Amino acid sequence: MTDRAAAWSALATVRDPELDEPITDLGFVAELTIEPAVDGPGVRARLRLPTYFCAPNFAYLMVADAYDALAGLPGVASVDVRLEDHFAAEEINAGVAAGAGFGGSFPGQATGELAELRRTFHRKAHAACLERACRRLLAEGWQIESLADARLADVPESPERAGLLRRRADLGLPDGPDAPLVIDDGGAPVPPGQVAPRLRFARTVRVSIEGNSGWCRGLLRTRYETTEEGAT
Repeated sequence: MTDRAAAWSALATVRDPELDEPITDLGFVAELTIEPAVDGPGVRARLRLPTYFCAPNFAYLMVADAYDALAGLPGVASVDVRLEDHFAAEEINAGVAAGAGFGGSFPGQATGELAELRRTFHRKAHAACLERACRRLLAEGWQIESLADARLADVPESPERAGLLRRRADLGLPDGPDAPLVIDDGGAPVPPGQVAPRLRFARTVRVSIEGNSGWCRGLLRTRYETTEEGAT
C-alpha cells in the first residue's frame, strides 16, 4: 500500500529541469497528503516555485513529471497534482490533469511538445556531471591530457559517478565501464587536445546551474518565509 513516505520518494525522482535537483530538496513540494479510499488511496500534492513568473514550460515539465511519478505508485487510485501561486497555474494544472500535453494546455500560444527542451537540459546536466567527475580525478593526480584515455570505470563509486551515469542513461549515451569518460554531446570521444576546452565549457555550465540553484532557493525562502524542510 502506498503511504506518504513512498509518495515522497516518488516525488524525489522528479528533478527541476533547469537546476537538475530533486523538487523535494529544492522545497518545491508545498504539501503532500494521502487520502484513504475503498478502491485505493488518492495522492494529493501541491507544488510551488520561487517566483510568480517562472517559465511556464519549466513549470509544466515539473508538474507533469510529478503527476507521472505519483501515478506510477502501486495501488494508487487517483492523483491530484497542482501548481500554486503561478500566473499559468490554471492552464498547467488543467492540461496535466487532462493529459493534454504542453501544446494542448496553451492552445494558440504554444506549439509542439517539450522533448527537445528537456533534452537540452539533460545535455547541460551531463556536462556539469562530467566536469564534477573529471575534477575528482584531477584531484587524485590525473593530468588533464590523460583524461582523454579515461574510462567510466576509472571514476570511483561516488556521487559524481552516480550523477554522471544517470545523465548518460537519460541521453542514451554510452554508460558501460569501458565507455570513454570525456565525450561530446553525441557520445563521441573527445581527442586529447580538446579535453581542456571541453572541461572549461562544462565548468561554465556547472557554475551556472549551481548559481541558479542558489538564487532560486533564496527567492523561495524569501517568497514563503520558510526553510527547505519539506512538505507538510
